[in-house]
Amino acid sequence: MEKRVTFRGWLLPLCLIAPQVLVSAIFFFYPAGQAIWQSLFIPDPFGLSMQYVGLGNFKYLLSDPYYRSSFVTTAVFSILVTIVSMVPALFLAVVADRLIKGAGTYRTMLIWPYAVAPAIAGVLWLFMFNTRVGVVSWYLGNLGYDWNHVLNGSEAMGLVVVSSAWGRISYNFLFFFAALQSVPKSVIEAAAIDGARFWRRFWTIVLPLLSPTTFFLLVVNVVYAFFETFGVIHTITAGGPQQSTTILVYKVFSDGFVGQDLGSSAAQSVILLIVVGALTVFQFKFVERRVHY
Repeated sequence: MEKRVTFRGWLLPLCLIAPQVLVSAIFFFYPAGQAIWQSLFIPDPFGLSMQYVGLGNFKYLLSDPYYRSSFVTTAVFSILVTIVSMVPALFLAVVADRLIKGAGTYRTMLIWPYAVAPAIAGVLWLFMFNTRVGVVSWYLGNLGYDWNHVLNGSEAMGLVVVSSAWGRISYNFLFFFAALQSVPKSVIEAAAIDGARFWRRFWTIVLPLLSPTTFFLLVVNVVYAFFETFGVIHTITAGGPQQSTTILVYKVFSDGFVGQDLGSSAAQSVILLIVVGALTVFQFKFVERRVHY
């Protein structure tokens, strides 16, 4: 029987949750409140004066074609990063699950890229695809393809997608591999005895059992593409060419720190907060529906 812990006073529970509450208040609630407050004003770059404009910053953003295009860029970028990082991770997890000899070494090598910071990963891929000294671009030139992500927006998007997804494959691999280890072997063996081949067993038995892990990774990777890919984009393309790789979180930086438009940057932060909140609500609603069914 599970033993339940009962607190007889209120002081100990308060002390236990106080560090987390303090960290959340300082690093989340206070900055979020400041962003909401500053989004109602147009401050000068030096912070000496502020002009109240109400919802003027939001009206300007929603009428700005460059900001609306950043929504499309963010959606395309997030979908591509999620697909490119999850599909190979699932394939590698299936292969690692079937390996017998050298499986530990194989799994360790697959985990290593996750330790590389996004900015460092961006620099590595930037050197490989550099138009002058890059190894990959040199081989592509020998094959007759003129690679130039500095001028070509599609190539720039492809490069930042691959760079962002590269380190994320290891993270997804860990979860997929753990989920595969929890699949009942008796069910797989029963299907094999009935004559079902490997891919038949995978599509009809294994993949449906992996659906909770797949959905969790889907949400986590979308959030990762929204926020944690800033370093990759900043080091490789800086949002270019012609803002073809400017996602929402990078536009907050470019307008606020580069353009010194602090009011618009604060309004963009609020909109981004609303978008992430909507994604979180969608996640809980979807999970709740799955539980009921």
